[in-house]
Amino acid sequence: MANDVLLKTDLKGIPLKGRGKVRDIYDLGDRLLIIATDRISAFDYIMPNGIPDKGRILNGLSLFWFNYTKDIIKNHVITADIKDYPYELKPYLDMLKDRSMIVKKAKPFPVECVVRGYLSGSGWKEYKETGMVCGIKLKPGLVESDQLPEPIFTPSTKAVTGHDENIDLKRFEEIVGKKYAKTIVEKSIAIYKKAYEYAYTKGIIISDTKFEFGLTPEEELIVIDEMLTPDSSRFWSLADYKPGGPQKSFDKQFLRDWLESIHWNKKPPTPNLPDEIVKKTREKYIEAYTRITGKNIQ
Repeated sequence: MANDVLLKTDLKGIPLKGRGKVRDIYDLGDRLLIIATDRISAFDYIMPNGIPDKGRILNGLSLFWFNYTKDIIKNHVITADIKDYPYELKPYLDMLKDRSMIVKKAKPFPVECVVRGYLSGSGWKEYKETGMVCGIKLKPGLVESDQLPEPIFTPSTKAVTGHDENIDLKRFEEIVGKKYAKTIVEKSIAIYKKAYEYAYTKGIIISDTKFEFGLTPEEELIVIDEMLTPDSSRFWSLADYKPGGPQKSFDKQFLRDWLESIHWNKKPPTPNLPDEIVKKTREKYIEAYTRITGKNIQ
């Protein structure tokens, strides 16, 4: 199984712009090449072994959602068809197939634009302590995983290292500027609602998700990075949904639970993932992909 995993790329002669937890980004001059690897992270650390097909799943899901929501806001995708890739990428086309896209360059806003439809994760933790989430007062008596009356916009800082930090709308506006703040909030909630309604018909609850926005050189606001993947969202099983505790999910919660069970101290070195955990995590990602896109990853 390990031979099928792409953990790191090296495109000789093409400038590497950066490596994220999952994606490698290359500079093509007026455009960028984004490659989704099979790396997986948990608790802000990249695990030593990856999940086969994960990059292809994330890439395919992002492309599906970018296309599905393009009537709400434009996105950064130029093409994901390797036949349209420039000549200098020709030696790498087999590797790039299904796990890459060529995108517009954009200056990202340094915030995570989080939309929550349910009370979970850091939102649940904050609500228990203060009755609020990112400065938004919620009614008392809610339980973990409760659906909120309306989706709420709960931004956070985008930390280079360590954890993102939840912020209120006033701080969000200070960071992105008044000119764009209102539009980003409206577009984030509109994308979430449209995606939520679609996923619900496929037996998936999108509990929450995060978006990233950027400005093109022409100062057009677009949505960038990834969209509505199991890495950037909480996907729950509609059939198993029951408020009052954690939910069965299609994301890497399974991996997080295993890491908690072995009492890892969340510091290096990161533990090697057993084959069984890799296999089950992969199955979760594949099921989400198949349900949402109607396609088989194979």
